Amino acid sequence: MAVVTDSLDSQTPELRAINTIRTLSIDAIDKANSGHPGTAMALAPLAYKLWQEYLRYDPADPHWPNRDRFVLSAGHASMLIYSVLHLAGVKKVDHDGTIADRLSVTLEDIENFRQLGSTTPGHPESHLTTGVETTTGPLGQGVATSVGMAIAGLWKRAAYGEELFDYDVYTICGDGDLMEGVSQEAASLVGHQKLHNLCWIYDSNRITIDGSTDLTFTDDTEARFVANGWNVHHINDANDLDEIGAALDKFKAETEKPTFILIHSHIGYGSPNKVDTADVHGNPLGAEETKLTKEAYGWPTDAHFLVPDGVYETWADGVGKRGAELSAAWKERFDAAPADRRELIDTMLGGGLPDGWDADIPSFEAGEQVATRSASQKTLQAIAPKVPWLISGSADLTGSASSGLKEDVAGVFDPENRSGHMLHLGVREHESAASSNGMALSSLRPVWSTYLIFSDYARPAIRLSALMEQPVVHWLTHDSIGLGEDGPTHQPVEQLASLRAIPNLDVIRPADAAEVAEAWKVIMPRTDHPTALVLTRQKVPVIDRGKYADASGLAKGGYVIADSEGEPELILIATGSEVHIALEAYETLTIEGVKARVVSLPSWHIFESQDEAYRESVLPSSVTKRISIEQASTFGWERYVGEEGVAIGMTTFGASAPFKDLQKYFGFTPDRMVEEAKTLLGS
Repeated sequence: MAVVTDSLDSQTPELRAINTIRTLSIDAIDKANSGHPGTAMALAPLAYKLWQEYLRYDPADPHWPNRDRFVLSAGHASMLIYSVLHLAGVKKVDHDGTIADRLSVTLEDIENFRQLGSTTPGHPESHLTTGVETTTGPLGQGVATSVGMAIAGLWKRAAYGEELFDYDVYTICGDGDLMEGVSQEAASLVGHQKLHNLCWIYDSNRITIDGSTDLTFTDDTEARFVANGWNVHHINDANDLDEIGAALDKFKAETEKPTFILIHSHIGYGSPNKVDTADVHGNPLGAEETKLTKEAYGWPTDAHFLVPDGVYETWADGVGKRGAELSAAWKERFDAAPADRRELIDTMLGGGLPDGWDADIPSFEAGEQVATRSASQKTLQAIAPKVPWLISGSADLTGSASSGLKEDVAGVFDPENRSGHMLHLGVREHESAASSNGMALSSLRPVWSTYLIFSDYARPAIRLSALMEQPVVHWLTHDSIGLGEDGPTHQPVEQLASLRAIPNLDVIRPADAAEVAEAWKVIMPRTDHPTALVLTRQKVPVIDRGKYADASGLAKGGYVIADSEGEPELILIATGSEVHIALEAYETLTIEGVKARVVSLPSWHIFESQDEAYRESVLPSSVTKRISIEQASTFGWERYVGEEGVAIGMTTFGASAPFKDLQKYFGFTPDRMVEEAKTLLGS
């Protein structure tokens, strides 16, 4: 495709700014010898038009609460957003919320694209780079996460007033995003919820890594979105700024439906030999093709990382000036709002909690039979009225997972009630977790629920919540073979080990209702990592804390719940419902003269974060006779039981039968623990 562009000096300020995005992207990727130039080259006009004229964003105050959100779901085109963040002059915001006296993305950062320590990693990461609203790259995640941002926007509008919150969410996605199954989960939910503040812009360049989309993707995409309840618009030429503006105007005028804009582009636009080819998707242009492309752009071929005179000023006169005016006007409105509303909003935005948020957390009677899912619901229902921005959703398991809130307190978020605190997310586990990420990124405190076995369906988004350091609560019930007759398709075996392997994800499996209450005291103050709260379907007795150690030990991840006189000769370690089995075994062994200790270890992650002295006090290295018990894979337990220890767990899938029969069949009994203990001790 031939491209003839005026020389640099004769280009309009708009075209010069657009070509700066393109050439910065090309140069960064060439220098790194790694990256995806094609989409950045093709969509530079769209990014320019959107940021300069539509996006309500203040580069000098990037976390302005009512800013529009820009999501690059096609995260492989990361140089597109890095170039824009640099040219727009977006300031860096430190972790404490302070606006730094430097840019989020400097020209040096662009020159160090994909290099260690820069703010320009291969795919955008929200916790590293100010201006990146969500981490993207795994295709489908950006569109899925943007749903939660849009939900949060409408919720805040209803809760605190349209004069304070009326932001929109713009998401650029590609062919790969729409091939991913989560995009259909998201599109369906968005259409049902009528999220009119959400705009997806689909870059239809018809190229994937393998070649033309004709190989795999011949859907009638527009019909799909119409069927899901969206408005659909076209941009036939990705270089036509007026056509782009006309489509965006239609979105801005919409008040009832979400908007889907299909933009036809030429991947690698400007490259004489690589335009519209798979080669330009994920490979540098190379020196010769870069030279030819710059010639086509009317760009100096010997200039690298060039920002011509006037380009910074063009951006400053556009989004810079407009954004400053918008945020200043918002701050005036905020200052005029009632003091109690301002205080709540500040607490929400700062990741804090209202005073007395934990005042009504329940206690439970020793011996009471309570499923930990039910104890968690009772605890959540006590917390929710005191934390107005807490939202509880479920993947069609509100009753089964026991994650519902009281109707008179909550209400359901839907098109008729945007202030509801409960979300019906449907049988969409992946989207449930991803939209929860979007809500957390927008300062809400989301909880979503499903069965532990179906965490596999949500795993990519669970992983991203950990990577992005977002305090999402992944509420996972039916945690073992304890669900009985539903059988091995629904009985999790490997999921606990799999979730524990995710860095920065805290997996908590409470032993009883008392530990559940303590878990929530740990979870709610967090701001920098998510929790997988793993809960039983079956009832378990509330442990007598007068006889055994207080459940507050959960705050350290693991604690001695029952001990011997003097140094123990044997340690029994358990999590969740199996702590009760370990305690029964302990009582038998104690009667028989064995010096045994029981350790409840609900959270490996928290326990490992304690200092060595504490960990040694709980699991002294001098005691090598150890037995763990958990109704899950034994993978990983060797770190606690050691070479001489025994891990009682699952080495096969489960079976369909009543729970008590399964416990006996698979060896989850006090007698089994006692037998293993005697074998270890040689008695």
